[in-house]
Amino acid sequence: MNIKYSPAITLCICLLVAACKTVPVTGRKQLNLVPNSMIQVLAFTEYDSVVKASATLNQSDERAQLVTRVGSRIQAAVETYMQQHNMSKEIKSFKWEYNTIEENTINAWCMPGGKVVVYTGLLPVTQNETALAVVLGHEIAHAIARHGNERMSEALLINLGGVVLEEALKTKKSETQTLFLGLYMIGSNLALALPNSRMQESEADKLGLIFMSMAGYDPNEAIPFWQRMAANNKSNVPQFLSTHPSDETRIKKLSALLPEIRSAYYKQ
Repeated sequence: MNIKYSPAITLCICLLVAACKTVPVTGRKQLNLVPNSMIQVLAFTEYDSVVKASATLNQSDERAQLVTRVGSRIQAAVETYMQQHNMSKEIKSFKWEYNTIEENTINAWCMPGGKVVVYTGLLPVTQNETALAVVLGHEIAHAIARHGNERMSEALLINLGGVVLEEALKTKKSETQTLFLGLYMIGSNLALALPNSRMQESEADKLGLIFMSMAGYDPNEAIPFWQRMAANNKSNVPQFLSTHPSDETRIKKLSALLPEIRSAYYKQ
């Protein structure tokens, strides 16, 4: 059967194929319609707004020093890995920054371009430097794997009718900013987020273990940390309605990964 595509459909297919990128380390193909330079403008602006509007700790505070120390070690490991695999250009535009916010929230995040925030409410759960490395390795891995770019690309196709980011910023500025905040800060549309978010979380778990191991942190600490997180998790939302793997699933997958990653990347 002969199937004829219109020029518009053919162009869209070509653009989508051209927009496919490869995730560092895992080699998975992903959709990436958004140039890093453009999405980082949004990320850096929002990051500065959050830091200025929050009770951000001074670097004289031991907790802030801890976050910066762990983040910097993982950053160095990432840069080494990317250099060893001829991928330094992938993080050339990163402007690494680490801030700790005084807030009783068990969370941390890394925006595109290496902008990291840790909330002090997380520290009683991490309990030690190595467990904090589990978290920061995971969050930084999201940025290295361009997960935000991937989800923004999908959202532009679905929510804004396929308009590219440059045009969206010109003609749909408020909608684009709302979309960006939803994806990076608040969570995203359930129908869009569910399959890819769980996949991205598992991918970030693996990359995070690699990066923390290269930074000299024992990846075995991931298991007791996630067990503590599970104990703190009051949500009864089933996995199929969650954007993250269940605690049980995550711990099982991490346990299976640990022997190989510890052998290949952890140097005491």
